[in-house]
Amino acid sequence: MRPTTSKVTIKRGQAMGVIKSVLPYLWPKDRPGIKFRVVLAMLALILGEIIGVMAPFLYKAAVDGLAPDAGADQTVYLLTAGAVGLTVAYGVMRLLAVGFSQLRDVIFARVGQRALRQLALETFQHMHRLSLRYHITRKTGGLSRIIERGVKGVEFLLRFMLFSIGPLILKLLIVAGIFYFAFGPLYMAIVLVTIALYIWFTFAVTEWRVQVRKEMNDKDTDANQKAIDSLLNFETVKYFAAEEREAMRYDDSMRGYEAAALKTNYSLAFLNFGQAFLITLGLVGVMVLAAMGVQDGTLTVGDFVMVNAYMIQITMPLGFLGTVYREIRQALVDMGEMFDLLGQPQEVVDKPDAKALKVDGGMIEFDDVTFGYNPDRVILAGLKLRVGQGETVAVVGPSGSGKSTIGRLLFRFYDVGHGSLKIDGQDVRDVTQSSVHEAIGIVPQDTVLFNDTIGYNIAYGREGASQSDIVGAAKAAKIHDFVMSLPDGYQTTVGERGLKLSGGEKQRVGIARTLLKDPPILVLDEATSALDTETERDIQESLRGLGTGRSVIMIAHRLSTVVDADKIVVLERGVIVEEGTHDELIKRDGRYAHMWHMQESEEVEGAA
Repeated sequence: MRPTTSKVTIKRGQAMGVIKSVLPYLWPKDRPGIKFRVVLAMLALILGEIIGVMAPFLYKAAVDGLAPDAGADQTVYLLTAGAVGLTVAYGVMRLLAVGFSQLRDVIFARVGQRALRQLALETFQHMHRLSLRYHITRKTGGLSRIIERGVKGVEFLLRFMLFSIGPLILKLLIVAGIFYFAFGPLYMAIVLVTIALYIWFTFAVTEWRVQVRKEMNDKDTDANQKAIDSLLNFETVKYFAAEEREAMRYDDSMRGYEAAALKTNYSLAFLNFGQAFLITLGLVGVMVLAAMGVQDGTLTVGDFVMVNAYMIQITMPLGFLGTVYREIRQALVDMGEMFDLLGQPQEVVDKPDAKALKVDGGMIEFDDVTFGYNPDRVILAGLKLRVGQGETVAVVGPSGSGKSTIGRLLFRFYDVGHGSLKIDGQDVRDVTQSSVHEAIGIVPQDTVLFNDTIGYNIAYGREGASQSDIVGAAKAAKIHDFVMSLPDGYQTTVGERGLKLSGGEKQRVGIARTLLKDPPILVLDEATSALDTETERDIQESLRGLGTGRSVIMIAHRLSTVVDADKIVVLERGVIVEEGTHDELIKRDGRYAHMWHMQESEEVEGAA
């Protein structure tokens, strides 16, 4: 069970939960090669730190060898030569420390990148497993930003938790021990108190700054969402001459981001100054003690230099600790939001023993189905509907009657609340979702295309489709001639959501895509209601060809598109009020006949 972190801050227990969630990516059970790399990286880390903290001893010996009172005149040459050798050895040790550090990064790089890729893939897959209900209530721009920041946070955490915090703790322990044994407990006490005060101050201020950074992230997400939403609705903005309104909306969000960013910068300045003050205080205290020791003869100049070298070794990573801790806390917040997404439960889940759907004839049966998107509002009430093998059934009715809900339930975007929905006698809740999706083709009212080529969008209907398959589907959908008239043919890009194509052209691409899929069951969800009459008539011919030999559910608003259906069902408030063929329903002079005559009169008035 993954931890969820929906609050603004991450508490310590939640932070540990996030870290535990990352560990399996760092130490995978089924990848011994990755484990070996982690072990090698840790060995390189330890060797690099040990060599690094031993180097100042050579520096001290070199300084003492060069001191004016090192010895008699005839031994000065030997001492100088020895000091030069020690200086060279000091340089070699420094180089080795850096070399092991770089070797550690090289070895660990594959581990980190693999973990990053695996987690990004898992998040992407999980987002596609979530229900339609979840996606229609979330903002795509905000989701993409949360995932982006979360994945980057994982990369940062893997690198710096292991290779910054760990080495720093090891170095502090070794240096504290050296100070105790080489210079006395007072030196060690000053170092430990300085470190303790520094860490306390850094953690306390950073905890406050995390709140400010979270506010800044929220403002950033809001501004990004408004920008994406506005650009996706570019035409709508133009229709209403709302460019200035959109700019002001965006600027309002950016104004909030600006205020939060300024607060972040001011708090950062306070944190940096406080850290510098504490580090300088400890450094001066230790150096004053060492200077006094040199004056009274208990320490050599080399000891003074060594103390200074160790303090520099401590203060540099301590200064970095502030940055690392801030970023780690921020990374935990970002990762917490991402793991909150991963923690979102799937509304529609396959049963453990679910088998693949077997479609023999494509008979569909809604048996006493009751469903509502919210518990307090029923959309379908006791629906009984049967679509026989190869039969075309049209579902008509006013807006909000539940027509599109039938298609969503059939595709299993949602599970029925009561009753059952069966395909060839198999309850869709007892079979795998993927097999249901493979068996059903949908042509929606608004076909949405990928921002790629026409050929790619048609080929999306069946993985591995050949060019001849694509062309064949395009010909069947009567769009091949149009495509060939374009300069780039099937390599023509359609733009975001297919906006470079007209409504009719997009619908034909969608029909070709569904033809290529060749499903035994077809749902036409008001597939021509957004088109003009002439285009609709042209596409109706393609749709009739698409439905040949298949079980078809036609969800329609324009009744002229359903007159050839084997059966027409009139739906009102989730209940079937009439059913029969077109001629039967006209003769009955009921609800369908009333709708038919009303639409006829509207068409006559429109023509006039």
